[in-house]
Amino acid sequence: MASTSEAKAALRTEIASKLAKLTCEEKLSQSKSVFQKLMNLNAFKSSKRVSVFLSTATEIDTEPIVRKIFQDGKQCFVPRYSKAGMQMVKLASMEDWTNLPLTKWNIKQPLLADHREDAFETGGLDLIICPGVAFTRTGDRLGHGGGYYDAYIKKLQEIQECRPATVALAFKEQVVERLPLGPTDVTIDLVLYAE
Repeated sequence: MASTSEAKAALRTEIASKLAKLTCEEKLSQSKSVFQKLMNLNAFKSSKRVSVFLSTATEIDTEPIVRKIFQDGKQCFVPRYSKAGMQMVKLASMEDWTNLPLTKWNIKQPLLADHREDAFETGGLDLIICPGVAFTRTGDRLGHGGGYYDAYIKKLQEIQECRPATVALAFKEQVVERLPLGPTDVTIDLVLYAE
């Protein structure tokens, strides 16, 4: 029987293969569908402090979500990764988003040297919009393997008075019946995907 880590690696490869076959039109169509579902969620409508991942070509497009966060007058926080872990730091505007540099993984990210407001230090978050590789309909999540979101969500849930809502965004090709889970994997409240 394969270990959990081997099973996770195999599933990541399988999902990557499925996503590589999606056309730009399919990605756009599914991204629009997921965007509409998110806009209809009470957790989004009532939120004031939202963290959202900055998508790559193999993820649901989050640019329209970032734009909507600013249009609605909400505060937008985005991930900044380092060897020490992940922070959610404040994004000032769409212009700020446009000017973010790309990491070696081709992900937009604020520079570590940039002094930015950290959500941990200034009131936490109402809503965390998460990426991932694969998900179940019941909220199990397989990330990219770094454990950043699992650790961040767990820590925020421990220190924040009101538990933040967690929502994952997925292409339908990323939704599976079950996932290999480890003891540190965190369940997401809701997975939004195009049907």
